[in-house]
Amino acid sequence: MDDDVCVLRLEGGKANAMTPDLLDSLERMIDGFERGPAAAAVLTGYERFFSGGLALTHIIDFDAAQMRRYIEHFARVMTRVFACPKPIVPAVNGHAIAGGCVPSLMCDWRILIDDPGVRIGLNEAQLGLGLPAIILEPLRVAVPPTSLASIALEGTLFAPGAALAIGLVHDLAPAGDLLARATAKAKSFAALPSSGVSQIKHALRAPILATIARTADADTARWLETWFSPAAQARLRATVAKLR
Repeated sequence: MDDDVCVLRLEGGKANAMTPDLLDSLERMIDGFERGPAAAAVLTGYERFFSGGLALTHIIDFDAAQMRRYIEHFARVMTRVFACPKPIVPAVNGHAIAGGCVPSLMCDWRILIDDPGVRIGLNEAQLGLGLPAIILEPLRVAVPPTSLASIALEGTLFAPGAALAIGLVHDLAPAGDLLARATAKAKSFAALPSSGVSQIKHALRAPILATIARTADADTARWLETWFSPAAQARLRATVAKLR
């Protein structure tokens, strides 16, 4: 960390799955970043893990009330990232799958490791799941409209070159240069007058945040219906069996 840029590193166990503890850690990091002197941040994972998504092995046996609390927790933390007045550049250093892709979508300029074995995307549709408003509304403005069908409806997981081509990420970098490239981009944001940047971020994102807040309750209920549908539960439990 310096006066211009700080690095926020997610380190939450196997594949950085989104456990409640990892979500709390991310929220604390955003709080500290907002209060601190740095004008921009880089968000990254550890080793070759950005995030494998929701913590399926932790949540698979949750009942409806527990699952609602969990997904509301997830939405609250992602909202904190999205609403942060300072720019954040994710250095996506490994797989960013489903819920693990979402933190990068909440940020301002996405740089993905140029590794042909890495995949990024929202594959919820392939599991029989919907996408809640906290994902869909930011996604609408994060990617070109022509890319929404393949990203959201088809649930495609993209290799780096394809992710760049459809606008899911803004840039690629080899593993050895990823953090430096992300830091350089964050420094370019930090060099701008912070008052203007924060006002523009607020103006761009306030309507999206208002839509999320307005639709959250009903949207979460509809999403939970997909989570507990027989088709989704069969696919989710098959996935958990492989993970275990």
